[in-house]
Amino acid sequence: MSLLQSKAIHGVGGFVLMGGWAFFANRAHEMPAPLVAGIVQGLLTASITLFLKRTIEEIFQRTAGWLRIVLPPLAAFLISLVLLSVIHRLAGTPALLATISVPLTVSTIYAFLYTITLSRYA
Repeated sequence: MSLLQSKAIHGVGGFVLMGGWAFFANRAHEMPAPLVAGIVQGLLTASITLFLKRTIEEIFQRTAGWLRIVLPPLAAFLISLVLLSVIHRLAGTPALLATISVPLTVSTIYAFLYTITLSRYA
């Protein structure tokens, strides 16, 4: 298994990138808010990535036609939106919209591209 296929590498990479974004998005607030937001987002990204991949595959396999292309990314968007919003709110993240905007966009684009990839090999 190469490093690019390693779930651990993907998890650590997601943690660093999206956790770093959350820290940056909350940098104007007093510590420890940026640090907490970064850690929360990093953990969420590492966890959600594995869950969304499996969810996209399940929805894709259980649907047909245009729903097969539309539902997996839509589900990924909604799941991410709810999880990110609720958990960051519970964590007291001050810059909530700025914090979740990038991870939500990235996860939705990933879901769309992964769904298209699945459809090419189906």
